[in-house]
Amino acid sequence: MANLRKAACALAASVLVLSACGGPAVGTDDKRPVVLTTFTVLADIASNVAGDKLRVESITKPGAEIHGYEPTPDDIKKAAKADLILDNGLNLEAWFARFVKESDAPHKVVSEGVQPIAIGEDAYQGKPNPHAWMSPANAGIYVDNMVKAFSELSSGDAAVFKANGDAYKAKVTEVRDEMTGALSGLPQTERALVTCEGAFSYLARDTGLTERYIWAVNAEQQATPQQITRAIEFVKQNKVPAVFCESTVSDAPMQQVVAATGTAFGGVLYVDSLSGPEGPVPTYLDLIRHDSKTIVAALTGAKP
Repeated sequence: MANLRKAACALAASVLVLSACGGPAVGTDDKRPVVLTTFTVLADIASNVAGDKLRVESITKPGAEIHGYEPTPDDIKKAAKADLILDNGLNLEAWFARFVKESDAPHKVVSEGVQPIAIGEDAYQGKPNPHAWMSPANAGIYVDNMVKAFSELSSGDAAVFKANGDAYKAKVTEVRDEMTGALSGLPQTERALVTCEGAFSYLARDTGLTERYIWAVNAEQQATPQQITRAIEFVKQNKVPAVFCESTVSDAPMQQVVAATGTAFGGVLYVDSLSGPEGPVPTYLDLIRHDSKTIVAALTGAKP
């Protein structure tokens, strides 16, 4: 961990961050073990499992795009002080390996045990789709992995983590049932989910929706003319009533599909990031509810 702290100091100095890298951390009055997650969805789930026994922080902020995130000097300092680091895995955080390679903190991949769905096209073909948390059933696996990791970190609180995890999984199951119930009434001709990124494979599998997207995984080069043309052809051939885009990317490519087909833009869906506290999806459970209601309303023409 000493090497990581030295690296943090050097990086901080390079951008003229005036801080004492070897000094006390912000919030040192809080003596609880620190759990650092890679993005806000994991942080929210982890907070529900941890309760008041651990301090949970997210590397990325609400609204951030996770795939191509570039860690900052402050992020590296956070990692040096963390007692446990959680990441999603499944190739989601391309930057993560070099971020933690010098960290002494234990590391847990919370998607361990999930049955992955392979990406079907583009440069990522054959690799696992990383958005496993979009299935509430998979979220239960995430919770179990967190319970185990937290119990190893703070064994005296293991019973608390288990109780919190069980209570939270019951809430996740309730939301899953709400979601599948709402989507089950869609006619077969309206069971197509067309989005900017292919982030809904697990949700589509759980709810019997046909998934289509413009690009498979968020990357620097997105929305080629060929990708947009394929989406336009699918929407026309299947008379898809509405299409969607995710909150962390521009919807401009999907608006081209809308203009070419006359279909409706169904709204913004949330995947990789929660909103702020005053936004529409401040928690993971809010995210799943919001996406489900938005999809159903747009595809059926009903009001959300």
